[in-house]
Amino acid sequence: MGAKTGLLVYADGDVPGALRRVGAADLDRTVAMLRRLHPGRQIEEGEGSTLWDGVYPPEGMTYAASWPGVDVIGDQGVMIDAPSQLPEHLVAASAGRRLVLHAMHSVVDWLAFAVWEDGRLVRSLSLSPDSGIIENIGEPLPFELPYWAGDRPADVIPWPDEDEETYPLPFHPLELGEDALRALCGFVQEGRPEPDDVDADSIRLHGFHVRDSHGPDPAEREAQLRRAVDAMEPPHVYTIGPDGSLIEREGL
Repeated sequence: MGAKTGLLVYADGDVPGALRRVGAADLDRTVAMLRRLHPGRQIEEGEGSTLWDGVYPPEGMTYAASWPGVDVIGDQGVMIDAPSQLPEHLVAASAGRRLVLHAMHSVVDWLAFAVWEDGRLVRSLSLSPDSGIIENIGEPLPFELPYWAGDRPADVIPWPDEDEETYPLPFHPLELGEDALRALCGFVQEGRPEPDDVDADSIRLHGFHVRDSHGPDPAEREAQLRRAVDAMEPPHVYTIGPDGSLIEREGL
């Protein structure tokens, strides 16, 4: 699986139902929503994306859209180990609404999701095979039950020449993550789409650079990186000798 998400959705009710009804998102409305969520930060318009691709934007980018009844934000900054620690001002913005956080990273098989109702956390789960269960708050939601009951065991195929080891969790986090994404937001990143899934590829999100107004200037930060790279010594390249030792190659 190659799915990665960093997604926040605010909705007046059912998120999938709201997303099925949206049209083009108004830019001014979206900027105003981001200014409410990130007061004091610099917001600069960039290239947009779709809900399908925009759930995991490049570092430094935020994809967002605001419609009457539902707001969507894709941002790597919400990919936090403990969803209950989502910054308080982001939770406070969900007063009178539902807030959904969904985050997963396929490289480490990590999943986190959470649901708030009117600012109150009702469910949060975060887990990975390396860290185990990081956070487990509230009662499991209906789509989770087959996993906790043992009906969806992890089916992990080892690499060639590797011994098969027992997966350290009773189920695969990314499989649960896809079911969570469908149940909470109406679509999936991997797996077979269903007829009533939200058409995430048709929903356009605006793109933004959201920066701390007191943080380093991006141009200066890039210049610092270039200076650091220029100051590095030439790379050392090694080969493995007949006896297994490392031999440095010269003249590269």
